[in-house]
Amino acid sequence: MTGTVAEHDARIAERIETTFEPLAALVEGWRTAVQDEFRDFAAQGIAPAAAALDPFMDALARPALEAPGGLVTGAGFVATPGVLADAPWHLAWWLREIHGLDRGDRGGVRRLEAVNDPDSDQFRDYRQLEWWRVPERTGERHVTGPYVDYLCTDDYTVTVTTPVTHDGRMVGVVGIDVHVSRLERVILPILREAAGTGTVVNGSGRVVASSDSHRVTGTLLRGDDVQSALTALREGSRSAADAFGAEGARVVRCGDTGLVLVLQG
Repeated sequence: MTGTVAEHDARIAERIETTFEPLAALVEGWRTAVQDEFRDFAAQGIAPAAAALDPFMDALARPALEAPGGLVTGAGFVATPGVLADAPWHLAWWLREIHGLDRGDRGGVRRLEAVNDPDSDQFRDYRQLEWWRVPERTGERHVTGPYVDYLCTDDYTVTVTTPVTHDGRMVGVVGIDVHVSRLERVILPILREAAGTGTVVNGSGRVVASSDSHRVTGTLLRGDDVQSALTALREGSRSAADAFGAEGARVVRCGDTGLVLVLQG
């Protein structure tokens, strides 16, 4: 593979990463703000409570949800069970109102009606979900998806979450949801500039978006060449900046987004 091809691949991957940079910055800003709020509670000798945090988080999340044409379709804070004095289990999460097939904005924002009673048949322990488990384990921001978000939207979604900590423990996560259909609007024009077929996948090889319409969102990108390339990247046998060939497949990590660009042909 020539240096020219490798450089072109890297530029495409960087543009994919750039799409996610504002989302990552948004989540990191919210993390800092919520951590400061917990410190203020402690300084005042006040127990943290949903009654105080919810309006605060609403004010943080609403501008991103109301931005015309914005990528963010869901946002908020999910508390570690037992942290909030007035809500043992708590999701403070808001959703952008959108049209059906055209995915256009309605302009409104509504609160997610979550079931927070563990005794209810509809209750779901969010600690078992990837967007919670991975940040809890690693202490780092994580991109989950694409997956069908049955908790919020029943649509293919990518979720970005980062842990909120106070006094050496995780008190919850802040995060955003992005419908894959919205991501495709931004990513597909970039992928069409790639040499050959360009596909963005998560670390497991599931398709986020592809210039090949036959590669459907959420399906596993198959092929021994692709899987061997992804495995090599996961195991660290190539640096994060490298693109490399494996019987026709080239892969490039899209920065620290958790996504990988796969190029073929």
